[in-house]
Amino acid sequence: MNTQQDTINSLPVHLRPFVAVQDYSLYTPRDQAVWRFLLHQLKDNLSFSAHPVYLEGLAKAGINFESVPRIEEMNDCLNVLGWRAVVVDGFLPPAIFMEFQAHKVLVIAVDIRSVEHMLYTPAPDIIHESAGHAPFIVDIDYSEFLQRIGELGMQAVSTIDDLNVYEAIRRLSIVKEAVGSTAADIDSAEQALAAAIAANDSTSEAALLARFHWWTVEYGLVGEVDDYQIFGAGLLSSLGESVNCLDDGRVKKWPLTVDSILTSYDITAEQPQLFVTKSCRHLTQVLEDFARQMCANTGGTASLEKAISSETVNTAKLSSGLEISGRFSRVVKDAMNNTVYLNTTGPSQLSYQGCELPGHGINYHASGYGCPVGGLKTLDRCLSNYTIDELKLYQVEIGMPLKLEFLSGINVCGVLSSILRRHHKNLVFSLQECTVTDRVGNLLFQPEWGDYDMAVGEEVVSLYGGSADKERFQIFQPEPQSTESRCQYDEVTEGLFHSYQQIRHFREAVAASDALDGRFYSSVQSLLDEIARGANDEWLLHFEALELAQLVEFELDDFIDHLKALAGEGDKEKRCLINYGLGRLGLEKNSSISK
Repeated sequence: MNTQQDTINSLPVHLRPFVAVQDYSLYTPRDQAVWRFLLHQLKDNLSFSAHPVYLEGLAKAGINFESVPRIEEMNDCLNVLGWRAVVVDGFLPPAIFMEFQAHKVLVIAVDIRSVEHMLYTPAPDIIHESAGHAPFIVDIDYSEFLQRIGELGMQAVSTIDDLNVYEAIRRLSIVKEAVGSTAADIDSAEQALAAAIAANDSTSEAALLARFHWWTVEYGLVGEVDDYQIFGAGLLSSLGESVNCLDDGRVKKWPLTVDSILTSYDITAEQPQLFVTKSCRHLTQVLEDFARQMCANTGGTASLEKAISSETVNTAKLSSGLEISGRFSRVVKDAMNNTVYLNTTGPSQLSYQGCELPGHGINYHASGYGCPVGGLKTLDRCLSNYTIDELKLYQVEIGMPLKLEFLSGINVCGVLSSILRRHHKNLVFSLQECTVTDRVGNLLFQPEWGDYDMAVGEEVVSLYGGSADKERFQIFQPEPQSTESRCQYDEVTEGLFHSYQQIRHFREAVAASDALDGRFYSSVQSLLDEIARGANDEWLLHFEALELAQLVEFELDDFIDHLKALAGEGDKEKRCLINYGLGRLGLEKNSSISK
């Protein structure tokens, strides 16, 4: 069995700081009961509505119904499928989340939802991400789709407004789950999210791809519009919505096409419509329809202009293979809308095949970068494709004066000090005492600014989000992780935890033995009597006691009556959960959530 640290060490270096370590001892007996209740209830709810792969996949992904999964055990199973899993503490920046997926790494939140938020939590939790996402990886077509959408998510151009929305969502999830949060705190966080969404008036590639991810990976249906099954993780991990989504009068169903990206979503409410894919293979076909129009595949001036308006770090790949990473701030065009010069502002990086070129990192190019793009007069090939001997025939030699005249009218004049080459290609010409002018003589670079490092390339063939060498140009920093090793609970809560643990012990003893003596049944009766006398508001403990009483064929009426009383006095969520549980045990008609 590989350790968690073994898995972490196998990741790209820049992703490792985002990974947490699962301390299994921090899950309380009540946490285990939350997991067990929801998993058994989901199994009951989804036995006919989920795609058959779901139940098969749970076991193959190392997930059982009785206890919170251990990440090492999940990895033993996922490794067979070519995947890995890591735990994280809270939300990740979307691009980082997608990059994990591109590396075939499932990101699993280390926390589990509280007993107060069992039906729905806005924060990432281990139930949604392990029991929701992991099972369908056993399907090869789905596995390939999940990895591919991760690759595209890494490349998608996002805007500064996208990042502001992400931060507002992250903040709201923290506030809603925090023990000490007041109604005013939650209201303030909700208003901040609403303001961030309202300010985000553009639909970036990243935002559109996030919609597609939502309508497929999270809330997807598979089959036909009038005959479908659930495969989206958001539905699979929601007791309420997994039932309510089946009501065709309440939730409209549409066939999945690339037009699904035109439909926005609200993470705080049940979805009024869902999309149905024909198959997992069909998912990839629709995804590739979207991918063909991404800047990563189209390049050109239009992509650079999107990068400029995004105000985020992106990477332009030239025809030579050179990659320029930074916040693009200007593009000079000719009459045919071709890029002839580009600029970045702030820390920038030059790379090749994802590796930063020596001496061309964000410290050296701290204030920005600029270079011409296009062909040269008198040369019939791209400057990158000439050998050193061929360049000498055109008077291009290190240590000698050099004048490069571009077809666009841009001129580069200086003394050639070096040529940086990779794989027999010229990538960067460095010049001293250099002057760069456009076709009408305007200065684009002057000697007082230092040495001029001219990237070589005739066109921008691709543009994608983020930096090329992510280890040396890190855009996102992980949030500080909590240093608290264990929550402190009062004596009453610790007593409740002890009762939860005793119930689990007795339940496991019944499962492990066919012959239990009188002392065992006497101990069970004593525990049940103790729970019946106390813990009046702890509905989940009473439900676990009811299950144990049913298992050992003891009297059930007192527990049923008490649970029904709690359901009548409680809020809609508690009432729904209790009714679901009683229905599963055959003691009450099941019910669904109503809005």
